[in-house]
Amino acid sequence: MLYLLDANVLITANRLYYPLERVPEFWEWLVHMGRNGQIKVPVEQIEEIVDELSDWLDQDDRRGALQLDENADVALVQQVINEGYAVDLNDEEIEIIGRDPFLIAAAMRSPGDRRVVTVEVSKPKRQRANRHIPDVCASVGIECIDTFALLRDLDFSTAWRSRL
Repeated sequence: MLYLLDANVLITANRLYYPLERVPEFWEWLVHMGRNGQIKVPVEQIEEIVDELSDWLDQDDRRGALQLDENADVALVQQVINEGYAVDLNDEEIEIIGRDPFLIAAAMRSPGDRRVVTVEVSKPKRQRANRHIPDVCASVGIECIDTFALLRDLDFSTAWRSRL
């Protein structure tokens, strides 16, 4: 299984519960899982990271370990937009949805083997550009989980190194 992370997974982890300087084991584990091909971040999501995490990514080839090495499939991105948001979005709405369709489209390349990971929660009543990633994923048949499900699935603990 390949877990595709939304930028908000990294940003929120650093800001709220796994700060870089306080829980370095989490960040080492992410890079390790990236190098093993279990966790990746599409380039469109990596480009959304502009804080101290961007500096962290640029050290020790962490960006290379975590970045998904694929070009976006434009047809899948368009399918995500059409089926997950609306077929007639205006320019303002396209700006609102941002790069999320690229994340979901990357998962659509192999739906049974890829999961989207985000901190966004389902808000099924939202429409058009205001839809959240879990709801768009459901619309196109992609499994979507949160950070803590990822940690359970891949058995993260601060003692992960001792189990290698």
